[in-house]
Amino acid sequence: MGEQISDGGRKTAKAAKTAAAGGSASAKKAAPARKAPARKTPAKKATAKKATAKKTAARKAAPAKSSAALKKAPAPRKQVVAPKKATASVPAAPARTVAAHPQGESLTALVRRARRINRELAEVYPYAHPELDFENPFQLVVATVLSAQTTDLRVNQTTPALFAKYPTPEDLAAADPEEVEEILRPTGFFRAKTKSVIGLSKALVEQFGGEVPGRLEDLVRLPGVGRKTAFVVLGNAFGRPGITVDTHFQRLVRRWKWTDETDPDKIEAAVGALFPKSDWTDLSHHVIWHGRRICHARKPACGACPIAPLCPAYGEGETDPEKAEKLLKYEKAGRPGQRLRPPQAYLDAGGRAAPPLGAG
Repeated sequence: MGEQISDGGRKTAKAAKTAAAGGSASAKKAAPARKAPARKTPAKKATAKKATAKKTAARKAAPAKSSAALKKAPAPRKQVVAPKKATASVPAAPARTVAAHPQGESLTALVRRARRINRELAEVYPYAHPELDFENPFQLVVATVLSAQTTDLRVNQTTPALFAKYPTPEDLAAADPEEVEEILRPTGFFRAKTKSVIGLSKALVEQFGGEVPGRLEDLVRLPGVGRKTAFVVLGNAFGRPGITVDTHFQRLVRRWKWTDETDPDKIEAAVGALFPKSDWTDLSHHVIWHGRRICHARKPACGACPIAPLCPAYGEGETDPEKAEKLLKYEKAGRPGQRLRPPQAYLDAGGRAAPPLGAG
């Protein structure tokens, strides 16, 4: 009995130890469980939520700033289109030409528009020709020199008497200046023009055997002959392409925003770069004819203009079709042209020859 009790006591003690051990172990295990249910995390979660909210707000704010920046971005682009700032930033002449167009036209678009205008004008003036009467290169170079500061019509009314009395360079070179002045008086600036035509006639006799040279560098050496006159002669007497930059040509190509240059030589280069060389002579005729008949200096007939949709300057003149039609000149208004002896193609198209000097 004593042994049983002692064993039982030992068992009880072991059981107590085991229970104590188990209790301590369970206590250890229970400790974390007690911390978890304590749920102090809501504060942490709130903090985390606030942090997340801040990050989200920051992310949302960043695109907002970028979008705001993007909205402000077009302002500098508009400034680039403005002629002054464009010319300041891009020094090249073609770039200034492009920037001058109100819509910021590209060079490719400018070339296409310019060539389309020329095609349209070719349909309007299929009979376009030099509006000076001449039968040979000598008559053409003299008539072109005389056309400065006057109309081709006045020159055409004056040259018949001049060429009847002095038909060759040799004849005009030996002429009495006073007699030539009297003939040329109706053209204006007759003294200076007399000096030029007698001087160029002497140069032709002394330097070129009485023949008009067919090279630009030779023509511009003649008294009174500049690049404009030289290209008129080369294009119409020798069939060599050239651009004639007279007052009409300068006015129109600037209105059309083909160039913003004012110097004739620079205008010639800028416009020549837009077209094949083979088009230069006819292009000159088309532009000059349009300037004389429709696109006038003071009051262009915008309402009667066939290329109005292509013109950046539309509206500078009369836009009412009926009023604009009254501004048309020469054959477009049913009146005579400038030549006393125009080509047959012009007459076939309904053009009328100009009357001789003194005919009224």
